[in-house]
Order: sequence, then structure tokens, then C-alpha cells
Amino acid sequence: MFLGEFNHSIDDKGRLTLPAKFREQLAPGVVITRGLDGCLFVFTYEDWTKFTSQLREKLPFTQKSARDLTRFFFAGASHVIPDRQGRILIPPFLREYAHLDTSAVITGANTRLEVWSPARWQEIMQEVELNAEQVAEQFSNITF
Repeated sequence: MFLGEFNHSIDDKGRLTLPAKFREQLAPGVVITRGLDGCLFVFTYEDWTKFTSQLREKLPFTQKSARDLTRFFFAGASHVIPDRQGRILIPPFLREYAHLDTSAVITGANTRLEVWSPARWQEIMQEVELNAEQVAEQFSNITF
């Protein structure tokens, strides 16, 4: 499970250092792809396989929106193995998608990491903090 918020730099080659506490878990490799809300998703290969199995099982190939969602995630996906310093190379088109330049915020999101531009992360958190109580009411079947 991925938890926490981490600020990291992106070097001039487009490499992002993964948080030290997750490096062992991510050492075999990750899949990085476009995420929702303007971030990037980073999955372990095992969790990527589970995610893609769900897409395959639950998204009907005959529906255009299902095909579009599949294209969104798969066309932007890249399998990356961290180097010895725990860095991953983020392809240029993914850096552009997430508006990443020289720094990033890496957040734990349960089964994946999310990589945000600092400005976008700040916007998202302001929205979340303003609406957290209303959103929680929509999921009243979950006990805290």
C-alpha cells in the first residue's frame, strides 16, 4: 500500500527519484501512464496486471467510451525499471501531459503512486479540502 506525500526533483534528463520507502517494492519495475485529473499513475507490474485485467473484464469492447479509456491508459503506458539510485525516466510526452518540469509531488494512492506538478497538486488539494465532507456523504456505506 502506498501512503504519503513526497516532493522530488526531476533532472534535466527527465528522471524522477522515487521515494526511498518504496524503492524496494518498485525495484522490479513499474508501469507509468497517464492518470486522471492531470497526474501520472505509477503501478507496480503486479498491480498494473490486476488493473488491466479489470479493464479487460469490465469494459465492453463494443462501446466507444470503453475503447477510448483503454487507449488513454495503454497508449501512454511505459514499463520502466528504476536505476540504482531509485530513479525512473519519465518519457517526454508523459512529462508534457502532467505539466512536469523540474519538480514533482509524488503521492501514495493505495495501489499506485500519483505524480503531480506541484501547482496542479495544490489545486487538487484545495478542491478536495473544500469538498471532503460532501464527498464523504456520498459514500456513507463506508465507516470511518
